[in-house]
Amino acid sequence: MTENNFTTVVVINKSAEEVFNAIKNVRGWWQGEIEGNTNKLGDEFDYRMKTFHYSKQRVTEFIPNKKIVWLVTESDLSFVSPRNEWTGTKINFELAESNDKTELRFTHEGLKPVFQCYGACSNGWEKLINESLLSLIETGEGKLVFG
Repeated sequence: MTENNFTTVVVINKSAEEVFNAIKNVRGWWQGEIEGNTNKLGDEFDYRMKTFHYSKQRVTEFIPNKKIVWLVTESDLSFVSPRNEWTGTKINFELAESNDKTELRFTHEGLKPVFQCYGACSNGWEKLINESLLSLIETGEGKLVFG
């Protein structure tokens, strides 16, 4: 983690193609309501978790089996002030395959420790990436991580 980013890394016993396909299947691992497309460059989608989180993402980089980047173009987090802390941040998934394993480096670029949501958001990302997405990759089904 750097001063202006949240990062978590996981090594998975699957190919980069399998990991990439799971990441772009956002509905399979990001718990909440998702509207729109998530499968190619330029796609836009809305994410909503009950009444406390709304964000709109645009896929700005899409390199098969290597990298996906989403730009957060709108956000409304009801539990912080200002409510648009995520707007303008980038959500990065970078893959590196070696010896039949894939390293997934997840970075929420611009999610700063000074943000009110940093603790809750970084904890949420840890659970989503290291539990739900990992479960989707390994078993074909994401894991419910929020009650």
